[in-house]
Amino acid sequence: MSKKHSKKDNKKKKSTSTSNALKGTLDITRSGIGYVIVEGQPNDILVRPNDFNTALHGDTVLVQPSGGRQGSRQQGRVVKVLHRKQSEFLGRIQLNKNFAFFVADTDKPMPDIFIPLESLKDAQDKDRAIVRIVEWQPNKKPVGEVVQLMQAVNEGDLAMKEILMENGFSLFFHDDVVEETERIPDTISPDEIARRKDCRDILTFTIDPVDAKDFDDALSFRLLKNGMYEIGIHIADVSHYVEPGTKLDDEAYNRATSVYLPDRVAPMLPERISNELCSLRPHEDKLTFSVIVQMTDKGEVKQHWIGRTVIHSDHRFAYEEVQEILEKGEGQYQQELLILNNFAQRMRKQRFKNGAINFSSVEVRFKLDETGKPIGIVVKESKEAHQLIEEFMLLANRLVAERASKEKVNKNPLPFPYRVHDQPDEQKLLPFAAFAKRYGHEFDTSSPDAIAKSFNQMLKDVQGRPEQHVLEQLGIRTMAKAAYTAENIGHYGLGFEDYCHFTSPIRRYPDVMVHRILQDILDGKPEVDKKMEAKCKHCSERERAAMESERASNKYKQVEFMQQFIGDEFDGVISGVSSFGFWVETIDHKCEGLVSMTSLFEYDDFRMIEGDYSIAGMRSGRKFRMGDKLRIKVIAANLTKRQLDYEWVYGSGSNAGPVARPEGEGKRSRKADASDANDPFGKFKNSGKGGKKKKDSKPAKSGKPKSNKPKK
Repeated sequence: MSKKHSKKDNKKKKSTSTSNALKGTLDITRSGIGYVIVEGQPNDILVRPNDFNTALHGDTVLVQPSGGRQGSRQQGRVVKVLHRKQSEFLGRIQLNKNFAFFVADTDKPMPDIFIPLESLKDAQDKDRAIVRIVEWQPNKKPVGEVVQLMQAVNEGDLAMKEILMENGFSLFFHDDVVEETERIPDTISPDEIARRKDCRDILTFTIDPVDAKDFDDALSFRLLKNGMYEIGIHIADVSHYVEPGTKLDDEAYNRATSVYLPDRVAPMLPERISNELCSLRPHEDKLTFSVIVQMTDKGEVKQHWIGRTVIHSDHRFAYEEVQEILEKGEGQYQQELLILNNFAQRMRKQRFKNGAINFSSVEVRFKLDETGKPIGIVVKESKEAHQLIEEFMLLANRLVAERASKEKVNKNPLPFPYRVHDQPDEQKLLPFAAFAKRYGHEFDTSSPDAIAKSFNQMLKDVQGRPEQHVLEQLGIRTMAKAAYTAENIGHYGLGFEDYCHFTSPIRRYPDVMVHRILQDILDGKPEVDKKMEAKCKHCSERERAAMESERASNKYKQVEFMQQFIGDEFDGVISGVSSFGFWVETIDHKCEGLVSMTSLFEYDDFRMIEGDYSIAGMRSGRKFRMGDKLRIKVIAANLTKRQLDYEWVYGSGSNAGPVARPEGEGKRSRKADASDANDPFGKFKNSGKGGKKKKDSKPAKSGKPKSNKPKK
């Protein structure tokens, strides 16, 4: 055979080698075996370590079935890594005379990383460091560089960084991203101002948390000659500074969101963008994208304008300042704030009348010392100052989505990143409705509107009652999860037919996409983005990763805070039940811990009652039900597992009767067997390293098959 034909045949083989490859996520067990979870496939594809082809746990890969099988499961090999979940790792340096290796702190098997001596950055043997993989050729060791040396004096700081890295969020911006950012001019040119609506002479202010560093939205206010009120909803024009095709834009897209942990923010954009150029700081000219509405004195929107603007904020308010002004009716700009609040409350009332669901918002915030250690917990509820901003942001998001939904290209809807929320799933709703009925709350499930009305009636009736928090939390879990998609199915929870995210481009990439598409629409040149759905899916996935980071970090801080109370007793409410115990959330601190079933066996043979979401004693009839109040003792606080263990204080509880200890039965080990999880409401969360749920503890989500891999 000639060389010419040989090359041609090899080329043909190469081009067809991945023709039947499938896209999925690699899940590596502690034993080292991998399973690629492919959406739409009934079984995962087994991949052995020699066939990982540089892929690591959590990476998005192309896997090619090899034809071999293990039982009912196909075997395969990774042919390409499409996206790495994690490229930075925390671990220790092993230094030799002419080279060094890095061993990552992870319970998932991965190769050691080779570190050239010139990439050590003065690291010594056994030093803890963060290392980034910079190169990895198949069949060779990965090559890395030391990004930062870590001091072991602050374990909390290390834990927060590890949580971010585990969820795929880089702790640092690459040098080329920083350099590109530094080249952006500080000043706004007169030509740029001339292209925009000039709103600098209109009263404008921001309202944000007291410790906020970036301000991405502002409100302007003035009374027009026609008697109407003009309200400007001004959003930082990030898309002016972050242009498509740049390293900065690529980085923002990859991150897709900022992550807010108790003691830090992992920003989507470098601080020069988020805290300086785009932050709507007082007494500075700033570029914005705005929705400007004209409203009657009854808060009805009569007309609106959308476009690019330049503003000059007159004042920076904290929520607490505005709340005090609203309550006392006096203070700076009190008249304007009172009118805006009146409009916001009218819009809020109308929104609920139109079918929005009124879930209350409770925020738990930590008081931290100078090292980041929690010294107190503050429970904050949403008040009118928060609702004022919320309603005007919702209004802007809705009006922008309505404008985009009307746009057609070749008679087809323009692809657009809508923020959607599907109607409740009947299979999830029915058990919740049955549970709520035990507390006297009737649910009409005949239609989506009827369901929303039932939810709102329940949320109103439950105010101040012991089961309030439990029913609110379970109700939220019953709801579908909001997501980004090009398919506009509306937002059920908000009661909007059209909705998107427009108001936070500093911290959410979908908002940046919305700004760009919106400007194309206003310019009369909308372009079809065929990758829009894939981009929406990516943003939804990164949002879930951010939420997981936030949950894990909050749990860590809760455990860190409760360490000082080992042996102390607190009042709590049962927030979840399973076959291996029940969870209790302390009333004062909202810190959740597990009362294991084995600790209850001292008093009776307790078992979970299916369908009743309770644990009952087989001899005494004593029940522990969700929503019950009782007293607990803190017995363990494990920072490594981010887990609190509680013990029931004998005799306490809303239906506690005399419980006799079975004769001859002593106290058993408290260690729960998590593999037996029967967890109807997803309460088995943040209880292990990484805060991940067991795959076998919940039914598969719609559209994604349940993993059939053996237990790890």
